[in-house]
Amino acid sequence: MKKQFSLLICFLLIASVFAPVFAIAFAGKPDRVPPILERRVFIHYKRGYGRGPPPGKGPPSKEDDHSGHYGFLGKGVKWKDTPASYVIAPDNPDGLTEGFIVNAITASAEEWDKHTSIDLFGAYSIDYSASWDDDAPDGRNELVFGDYPQEGVIAITIVWGYFSGPRGLREIIEFDIMFDTDFTWGDAAELGDAVMDLQNIATHELGHGAGLDDLYYCELETMYGYSRYGEIMKRDLYTGDIAGIQKLYG
Repeated sequence: MKKQFSLLICFLLIASVFAPVFAIAFAGKPDRVPPILERRVFIHYKRGYGRGPPPGKGPPSKEDDHSGHYGFLGKGVKWKDTPASYVIAPDNPDGLTEGFIVNAITASAEEWDKHTSIDLFGAYSIDYSASWDDDAPDGRNELVFGDYPQEGVIAITIVWGYFSGPRGLREIIEFDIMFDTDFTWGDAAELGDAVMDLQNIATHELGHGAGLDDLYYCELETMYGYSRYGEIMKRDLYTGDIAGIQKLYG
């Protein structure tokens, strides 16, 4: 009897030690860890401001292979639900008409769409009260004019989404673009160096909204991170821009 009692005590002691181990080993794991909402901020500088190109890396020539000149917000980070609609707030200090602003921005969106197998950007709406959301997303992709406090900033885009964690859960959920009113905006194809070209800059910023990163070593690409008064070359996508957006969306 005493021997049986001792064996029982030993069994209970062993069970108390290994029970937590077995519980952990066989406990069901959560199917998915909730992804964390993040934001990416892209500041578009006038030449002479902001960061410079990588040391010792000069601009490539037109004859070089530009098909690799692109970067992404992250692996697998793109829109899952396309096309993405957007809101335009036409209020501006330069006297630009609503029609001009809409034409410039929709032309920028169409430039990306025509190089992909799907429509990235959908219908637009006009809302003079639209806001640039830098604290939290509000469920709308908005393009507005506003006064950004930092000198030399032409435009700034914030992209909201899930940029890390399981690749199947990564996606863009919103972008917000602000054109800095420290600059005079207009149509540089007509007015030259007197204005910052709205279509030129909007095409670049919408590239961020679609999932592309800035470049600082190839001035020929739309996603090159600097611009200047009178520039219109970013209106049209270049080889790397096209390769990048097609790799994301086909």
